[in-house]
Amino acid sequence: MGTQTESRQPGFWENLLFGTTLDQVPTLIPGVVLASVVVLIAAGLAELLNGALGYDGLISFILVAIVLGMIIRNTVGLKDTFAPGVSFTLKKVLRLGIILLGIRLSFLDVLEVGGFGIPIVLGAVLTGLVFTTAVTRWLGLSDRLGTLIAVGTGICGATAIVATAPGIKAKEQEVAYAVADITVFGIAAMFLYPFLGDLIFDGDVTQVGLFLGTSIHETAQVAGAGLIYDQSFDITTSPSGADIAVIAKLVRNAFMVVAIPAVTYVYARRRDHEELGEGHRTELRKLFPVFILGFLLMAAIRSLGDAAVDSGGQAFGVFDAEMWSDVTRWIRTWAEYTLATAMAGVGLGTSIEQLKGLGFKPFVVGITAALAVGVASIGLVSIFGPMISV
Repeated sequence: MGTQTESRQPGFWENLLFGTTLDQVPTLIPGVVLASVVVLIAAGLAELLNGALGYDGLISFILVAIVLGMIIRNTVGLKDTFAPGVSFTLKKVLRLGIILLGIRLSFLDVLEVGGFGIPIVLGAVLTGLVFTTAVTRWLGLSDRLGTLIAVGTGICGATAIVATAPGIKAKEQEVAYAVADITVFGIAAMFLYPFLGDLIFDGDVTQVGLFLGTSIHETAQVAGAGLIYDQSFDITTSPSGADIAVIAKLVRNAFMVVAIPAVTYVYARRRDHEELGEGHRTELRKLFPVFILGFLLMAAIRSLGDAAVDSGGQAFGVFDAEMWSDVTRWIRTWAEYTLATAMAGVGLGTSIEQLKGLGFKPFVVGITAALAVGVASIGLVSIFGPMISV
């Protein structure tokens, strides 16, 4: 009898969809089911907490899913049988969630913010990326961790972090620390910035909304801050401060399409030069996250549908305004649950003991980066905000 042959490598479609061969797909089920159950429990808990606090959507169930996952991992532990499925959520489910997330962005939103709004968003994004990277190097932290905190602070929080992580080969504990970092300071900003914004911009709803949308990390946190502002200062105008904040945040999220491939390329180029020498050429084509194209495709679908409905027609000749709103809301909801499943996987894969080894310095990076983006946002909104009519 011959020796047993080695297990075959997954084919193109197997690797694209599952990251493994079809016969190994059943091994993914326990971990995916566990992460999904964590999300369902997190959604219920978040609803209870928001009801108790009196602000719908204030606490994101995605955040609760991360915390629950970490509690499970660091109390009862994670058995080996769940590991393949948890890894699958971080690699494949995450990408699907980001693709679906594109339905939230209509290019018409960019036009609504206006040409003067783009410099505000771009300035905030660049401040987060450049300043965080500089502080990380000054403190002697790993480039991977600094890069994750930078994209999380500058672009769109946890989504940008987990989308960037595979390209720079970040460790799970670095991802978890970066997510924890931007979550802590994002929540602090969510409660503080509505009142700070009203004070600085003298109650100008447009400028306060732009400030909230360009300075707070997560989309859910921006929406929460906008809601706090509107309710605290009895804003009844349309669009409200929350509406403007979310539009600005969605435009900011769009920069993920450019920033993540660029950050991945810069990191890989620096790493390759250190390991392989100056003569080595790093190819962007091989590093480009293909799922970003899916994100753009979903945004294009949303934009075309919105344009048709706004002109009095039907989206793609099928959906009237009400039906199109329902379709986009349904896809957006599934995007959030899909991303939450990946975030639950982050929590389930995070050991607190490993986080302790990273020390306190990353939180120094987080707070200084958050303050830098906030100051940049105030300055930019002060300059360009009066020129914008929403």
